[in-house]
Amino acid sequence: MKITKVDVFRLRACEMTSNQPVGCRIYTDTGLVGHGEAGLAYGIGGTGGFGALCDLSRMVIGKDPLDIEMIWETFRKTTFWAMSPGPVMYAAMSAIDTALWDIKGKYFKVPVYQLLGGKFRTKLRAYASQLQYGWGNDYEGKPHVWCVTPEDYAHNARLAVDEGFDALKFDFFDRKPDGSRLPFYEETGIIPNAEVDRVERTMQAVRAEVGYGVDIIMENHSRIDALGAVQLAKLAEKYRMMAFEEPNPPTVATLEYIAQHTDIPLANGERIYSRWGFADYFKRNLIQLAQPDLANTGGITETKKICDMAHAFDVGIQVHVAGSPLVTNAGLQVEACIPNFVIHEHHVANRQRTAIGLTLYNDQPVNGYFEIEDRIGIGNEWLPEAVEKKAILYKMIE
Repeated sequence: MKITKVDVFRLRACEMTSNQPVGCRIYTDTGLVGHGEAGLAYGIGGTGGFGALCDLSRMVIGKDPLDIEMIWETFRKTTFWAMSPGPVMYAAMSAIDTALWDIKGKYFKVPVYQLLGGKFRTKLRAYASQLQYGWGNDYEGKPHVWCVTPEDYAHNARLAVDEGFDALKFDFFDRKPDGSRLPFYEETGIIPNAEVDRVERTMQAVRAEVGYGVDIIMENHSRIDALGAVQLAKLAEKYRMMAFEEPNPPTVATLEYIAQHTDIPLANGERIYSRWGFADYFKRNLIQLAQPDLANTGGITETKKICDMAHAFDVGIQVHVAGSPLVTNAGLQVEACIPNFVIHEHHVANRQRTAIGLTLYNDQPVNGYFEIEDRIGIGNEWLPEAVEKKAILYKMIE
């Protein structure tokens, strides 16, 4: 079996949105097609991801798609830039790697999790994520309430709990009292007491609404630094948060400072690339919940290795996925087969129009859990009409 061509595309998921998934389809001479995604759908850098994916696609023409390990290591050792992991190159590697696993599952007529060791669980616990942005289904006409007041946060927490979720995630420190976005320079340094008090009132409202039978993860999107992170970590301890995610920009030295000043479990990983990036964090016990981004850290191949390495250090796993529903299914394949899985992030974006009309499936958790489907390959694929009608960048590599 040989790879004959690859088409690479960047899609506009929805009008009036910055969500623009970068994906690929890898074709073979047997008719099997693999589907993959680079995790640069949001933020700045998607155009670079598209270009890198085009470049790497040229390297796989004529290759046997079943030789996944050889292809991955060839990318790392022969492209110059992949020797030092970063988001653009590794996102492109992730897309191809995921598509190759999709082909391999289809070739052997099994779900990818069977090739990775077999099913460890029949269902996966999920948490309702980024509730500060609302928890409606805009394609069902359910309105979103963007959080400003403590009552807003409590309202969205109740919506998710009433759907059956027993775990939630909020960024409690991203808005001013008037609802405008906090500028980054006001999130740096020691946080003023008035702001700390405002965060605490919000935490109190959410905890009072859902009680202590519901787990809460405090998100911070790496925006504050270690000084402010310790201030918020003390609140997280007080209200028995499950974890503190991305408390500051990930560096070993600063995360070590935070770890020395809090007992709250630290979650991190979506901006850490490859097993080499995670190694020092694990050796120093600085992460308790690792969140490797499957679409940015090297794909299914590398994510599984990170999960196995984490297991040796008693570190739990939440595979980070934040693109289209395609990469969600790829993440579930890995989470289904690892013993150190903890929880799966179900982002509010997966409930919005940006997730509709791109892929064959848009799986949603039921009562806070994902059922493990038995579809072959990664269990999802790009819709041809999405590529035809929504592509803002497109290239066929032969």
